Amino acid sequence: MSGDSLSIAVTGAGGRMGREVISAAADREGVAVSVAVNRTPTDPVAGVAVEDADRLDELLAAAEPDALVDFTGPESAVAYAEICADAGVAMVTGTTGFADAQLDGLRAASKAVPVLKASNFARGVAALRRAVREAAAALPGYDVELTETHHNAKRDAPSGTAKSILDDVESVRDDLDERVHGREGDAPRESNEIGVHARRAGDVTGEHEVLFAGNREAVELTHRAGDRGVFAEGALDAADWLADREPGWYAFGDVLDAGGAGE
Repeated sequence: MSGDSLSIAVTGAGGRMGREVISAAADREGVAVSVAVNRTPTDPVAGVAVEDADRLDELLAAAEPDALVDFTGPESAVAYAEICADAGVAMVTGTTGFADAQLDGLRAASKAVPVLKASNFARGVAALRRAVREAAAALPGYDVELTETHHNAKRDAPSGTAKSILDDVESVRDDLDERVHGREGDAPRESNEIGVHARRAGDVTGEHEVLFAGNREAVELTHRAGDRGVFAEGALDAADWLADREPGWYAFGDVLDAGGAGE
């Protein structure tokens, strides 16, 4: 859909990220929110009426949007993916905290429509993850610690982005196979562990810090998000790129590799 008008649906329109996505769409030329739904009654957002989420199937059938953007919860995201599959609407989801069975549900939907799942839609996080993989490969034997900080209302811990970064480290360091979440008491560090620390405080949008330490030196890689708008913009980039793809399972890295973000 790049270069053409883009019509999107937004779930969880009354939530933090749903509101951000609708506001970002209102500020972006050529993008319109044709459907916005929420589980509970919600006032209009950026001039867009918010409907009952139970009507999503009929709303998609009537509006025929190009893509749906979802930042809700695992259970609802899977249900929305099934509705998208039936309606033939591409789905972008930034929801995190999925159980394996729920991920299977998303993947099942991707057989009928393109589904893009990402734990983070910041382009800087994508760059961070690539840097982490390179550093982990270049620093064999170094200890690795990951610390993430988010606002006090975030439900899942560690964050989905933190889990993705841990996967990145483990993909190139097969000697690290134990994730230790915090430490207490007599807890000497083992050579095969990655330390994981989740902090929840105030209104912090999101911070991720990866520490590599060994050989009398330390390397720190950090990403800090200034506000949620960066995630909303990335999700819109993903929706624009995904709308005309074939059914399948996609990641935000696919958008960046294709040069779709920011076009």
